[in-house]
Order: sequence, then structure tokens, then C-alpha cells
Amino acid sequence: MPIAQMLLPEFDQEMANTRKMLERVPDGKFDYKPHEKSMTLGRLAAHTCEIPSYATGTLRFERMDFTGEEKPFSPTTRKELLEAFDKHVAEAREMISKASDEDLAKIWTLTYKGQQIFAMPRAAVLRSMVLSHLIHHRSQLGVYLRLNNVEIPGMYGPSADEMKSFNAQSA
Repeated sequence: MPIAQMLLPEFDQEMANTRKMLERVPDGKFDYKPHEKSMTLGRLAAHTCEIPSYATGTLRFERMDFTGEEKPFSPTTRKELLEAFDKHVAEAREMISKASDEDLAKIWTLTYKGQQIFAMPRAAVLRSMVLSHLIHHRSQLGVYLRLNNVEIPGMYGPSADEMKSFNAQSA
């Protein structure tokens, strides 16, 4: 089985789970920060939304060079956030589905201000910088939402918020 075909079920599951979390981001709370060193809720949600586009960049180019001057995506509404996420996911999924094993074995490099951060096969980049990175920030987003009394959707089964209705249905 080609590597891309092995990655796609995991990609699809994690994108669906992430969309469920992004759907809960409340309009009017984008400036919320749980700590002075934390990102705002809006910035964290936007960064989470952008991560699928890293798959597209990984497959389209052989390197990504951050300069520290990049302008981050700054949505002001949940609708804008979800539209951008859906676009990034569709583009990334298409690129992954077309990637050959040879494409995925090519070394991809990330640099920041000229300093190499890492270089690894594209398949490993998709697992670490895209999927694992996405899961990490999605989890942070869950904490931010919980601190704002927003019910959290389940990712790999019912959440504590969903268990009350799950238990009521089985009673």
C-alpha cells in the first residue's frame, strides 16, 4: 500500500476532530488569554486552522524558511476560521492523495532566520509537523474552551460533556 494511502485515514480523522473543536470557538472571545505568556484564543484557533496548509507546503516545496516577519492569519469570526480550515484541509488532502512514495521520501527542511531547525523525509514531516503539531494545538484549544465554559467535543470517544447525553440515551 502506498504511504499516502496509509496517511489519509489518519489525516481525515484528525481533520474531522479538529473541525469539531474549531466549531466550538466562540465569537467575541478571540482576545481571551489564560496567561500573559499564552496566545490569545483567536491566535491559537487561527494557528490550529493554518496547520493543514503545512502539508501543502511540505509537498509543494523542499523547504520552508521562516524569517520571523510572516504575517499570521487573523480571523475575526468562527465562520471565517472554519472557511479557511476547510480550504486548507481540502488542498492538503488532495496533495497527499497524489503524493508518490518517492515524493514522500524526499528530504524536507525547515529553517528559521537561516538556522536549520530540522530536515527529514516528507512523510515524517506530515506525521510530526502537521498531524502531531495539530493535535498538540487542538488540545491547547480544548483547555482554552473549557476555561470559557464551552462544552468540549469528544475526539476518540465521548467527552465528559457528551457522556451526560450518552448515559441518558442508554438509561
